[in-house]
Amino acid sequence: MSHTAHIPSHRKPRQSASKTALRAGVAGGVLSTIAVAGAAGPAQAEPVTQTIEMPTITAGLSTAVAASAQATQQVALDFETRANEDAAASDAAKKAKKAKAEAVRKAEAKEKAEAAAKAKAEAAERASRSAERTTLSAPSSSSSASSSASSSGSSSAGTSVASYSSSATGSAASVVAFAQAHVGDAYVSGGTGPNSWDCSGLVQAAFRTVGVDLPRVSQSQSTAGTQVSLSNLQPGDILYWGGAGSAYHVAIYVGGGQFVGAQNSSTGVVQKSLDYDPPSGAVRVL
Repeated sequence: MSHTAHIPSHRKPRQSASKTALRAGVAGGVLSTIAVAGAAGPAQAEPVTQTIEMPTITAGLSTAVAASAQATQQVALDFETRANEDAAASDAAKKAKKAKAEAVRKAEAKEKAEAAAKAKAEAAERASRSAERTTLSAPSSSSSASSSASSSGSSSAGTSVASYSSSATGSAASVVAFAQAHVGDAYVSGGTGPNSWDCSGLVQAAFRTVGVDLPRVSQSQSTAGTQVSLSNLQPGDILYWGGAGSAYHVAIYVGGGQFVGAQNSSTGVVQKSLDYDPPSGAVRVL
């Protein structure tokens, strides 16, 4: 036995000729098939020329989008319009409320001003009459002398002339008699009787007894009849102090150079001489 017999050989085993020929035949067949397929393929294949049309939705979608946008815009406009209307209504309501409050304030202010003016005028009239008549509470020597001459020695003008017998007749006599009947009554501002008077209240009541309805206040009574001269007085004439139309006091001429009037709160209704307090003018109603 050789000494290398136990070492395995590194050579590949030889293939038999029959196997080699078989493989070659198989390979050749495959290649032939490929060649034939390659030659026949281009001639038999047809290009794809069919076009697939997809449905068009662009027009419908754009219309829907436009409609939606228009609707959204309209809603926005509606909201804006409503907001503007609400704001305008609120502003108008505020202005109306403010105007009403201002009108009420002006009306109240006007009423207060008128009331204050009336009260001031009345106070001024009372103050003026009081200032002009302060001396009536204490008869002067001249009036006492005049009264004494016409009343058979009586010392008080108020009491002496009360007994004077007026020469008046008819309606004038009734006016004079009414005035003299209330000598001694109290003086009350705004008084219209039966036992308390202010100057114009007494004159108005006296003339009412003969059916003559005079104005209520002295300013109006001073222009209620025909203006007459103080040198041509007749019983029943209305005497006034101050200007015609702005008189602050009135009384009734009873004849004999004397008058009856509601003077002030200190003296009440008295009968006095014209010399004691000469009037500004006179009017004749009867």
